[in-house]
Amino acid sequence: MFRKKVVRIDGLLGEIIRRQGLEGPLLQKRLLDSWGKVVGNTISSYTTDKYIRNQTLFVRLSSPALKADLGMMRSRLVKRLNDTVGSQVIVDIKFI
Repeated sequence: MFRKKVVRIDGLLGEIIRRQGLEGPLLQKRLLDSWGKVVGNTISSYTTDKYIRNQTLFVRLSSPALKADLGMMRSRLVKRLNDTVGSQVIVDIKFI
């Protein structure tokens, strides 16, 4: 009896996800889900909506003062969010 080529399931699933074009949306979903972990519970409680369009994360906040503070931390937040996901998903954040 001949031994067939054995493939690990995690490698196979990763390949299927890439072929079907689902890797980008999956990474975007992971990034959106990691928002609360990166910014903390307090800031997350002021977040009313968030979405990604054209590699830009749009975050709707209920506090104008918080918008100004987070605007100054924009580049650090982009780096931390991308590092959490393990890939460059976003290049900018807009606070609306």
